[in-house]
Amino acid sequence: MSVPSSPTRIVIADDHAIFREGLQRLLEIDPGFAVIGLCGDGAEALRLVEELKPDLLLLDLSMPVLSGVDTLMALRDRQLDVRVVVLTADVEREDVVRVMQLGARGVLIKNAAIDQLYACIRAVMAGEFWVAPDQFAQIVETLRDGPRPEPLPGTAAGLTLRELQIVAAVVEGATNKQIGDQLGLSRQTIKNHLSRVFDKLGVDSRLELVLHTRHHRLLENITAAQLAPPPKPAVEKPARPKTEPVEDAGNVVRFRKQR
Repeated sequence: MSVPSSPTRIVIADDHAIFREGLQRLLEIDPGFAVIGLCGDGAEALRLVEELKPDLLLLDLSMPVLSGVDTLMALRDRQLDVRVVVLTADVEREDVVRVMQLGARGVLIKNAAIDQLYACIRAVMAGEFWVAPDQFAQIVETLRDGPRPEPLPGTAAGLTLRELQIVAAVVEGATNKQIGDQLGLSRQTIKNHLSRVFDKLGVDSRLELVLHTRHHRLLENITAAQLAPPPKPAVEKPARPKTEPVEDAGNVVRFRKQR
């Protein structure tokens, strides 16, 4: 296992002392992580983030003084540069969507295995969003069916119609192969389009693309007809040659082609 030149500096905010201290011991088994602060409420978490400037904040969703949601809002309002993974005992998909729209980069259930904890932190520090794979479809469904935020200027964000069609399919949960089949394109072409979409929107993953699309209502002014996959061209059957009846000497009716 390769160890980064400098470990990820982490603050843990949880109102249960046994849990946060146990989490600290688990993290410090790995030389790639260094816990530099512990606290038991959201207000203290804000103070430690401002004072210690950690790389990552592990933030309990349910805390006194300031809840996890209130802490996320305060971090955003103060423009504090820290990546946040939310810790929760229960995963409600509406909560997952809400905290990620407020700036969290990952959501981790408290009884997750240690390898999931490590995977989550490493993914977030690599610039990705992280949720358990079995939550992805539920999050997409919540984003699609939930209340919509106000639109922002430039809703199409410079995307071409083809790129918008692909974004719409990703929001619906389609795979690259399924999108390619719908649009009559190869999987590599879909990957190329998605790469350009990621660059244009400043996102790094399919989940982040779904969240960004929903939050900024990118598909708001695009009609269903525009987003529909193009119809498959009809296969024309070769025209049958025209014939005319000809009666021969044996009274058998035959046909000959008309010129």
